[in-house]
Amino acid sequence: MSILKLAPACKDYLWGGTKLITDYGKRYDGARLAETWELSGHPDGPSVLASGPDAGKTLADYLAAHPGALGEHGRKFAELPVLIKLIDAAKDLSIQVHPDDAYARAHEGQNGKTEMWYVLSAEPDAFLYCGFSRDISRDELKRRIADNTLPEVLRRVNVKAGDTVFIPAGTIHAICRGIVVAEVQQSSNVTYRVCDYGRLGPDGKPRALHIAQALDVTRRTAGVPAPDKDHARSSPMALVIRSRQYASQNKDVRNGKVAGGEPKPSGLDRAGAEGKAGMDGADKLSAPYNIAAVCAFYRHPKVTTPTRGFE
Repeated sequence: MSILKLAPACKDYLWGGTKLITDYGKRYDGARLAETWELSGHPDGPSVLASGPDAGKTLADYLAAHPGALGEHGRKFAELPVLIKLIDAAKDLSIQVHPDDAYARAHEGQNGKTEMWYVLSAEPDAFLYCGFSRDISRDELKRRIADNTLPEVLRRVNVKAGDTVFIPAGTIHAICRGIVVAEVQQSSNVTYRVCDYGRLGPDGKPRALHIAQALDVTRRTAGVPAPDKDHARSSPMALVIRSRQYASQNKDVRNGKVAGGEPKPSGLDRAGAEGKAGMDGADKLSAPYNIAAVCAFYRHPKVTTPTRGFE
């Protein structure tokens, strides 16, 4: 069976740039491209099969017609549980937070959102916000949102290409300008903005903030909790992150083959992301096992990076 090649959903949010078009070969006619949802069954941005007899069908529809495609462990999910994006932050994203499953399902009717970022490129001195630099009370958080001093108590993390950052649900965060990331997240589109720098949306009005919800869900302790991780440092299949929602693995991919052994069946069969691969033979990748996703957007044939965000 061949790879399922996917065409992504494209998003032109106001903070986006052009690198996904110029550096990653994404086909898009707009002036800017903020995100591509490479592997997505979410209705707000579904991936579409790009080749084969099912070309043009959404990934969600394909999985509904082929329930075994999610593999052994995937059978317990009613839908694809992960969403993978490329994000080009030409400008600062809003300072924001995502709820956990319990809150999101009760108030939004969908999953919460734990995520991780793999930094593909970063300009000199690029940084992002990830959690608080110290413990903070609910009252202080509310006051700082109101008087626009919230960045003063956020944890600033300088990043470079190859870094990974873990963002569990409830962690206040923001990707800042000059960074391109691959994001692996729960399949969710629930975001609570707390600061957007007074920017106007396409309708000419300030973009909505969600302060009451953010106060409910934000974890106010310093730093970020560590994921349940177990690094297999001697193997090119070194595990980067293992959490309850998903597992992400670094892979040594050469000549269309994955080195270092085969993982246990756990995810979507033979899924590939359309775009500029940066590795030879990605389209010929043979995957006779189930994995969360094989996405051809890595810049280097071997990726082994430490996880950030929980020091």
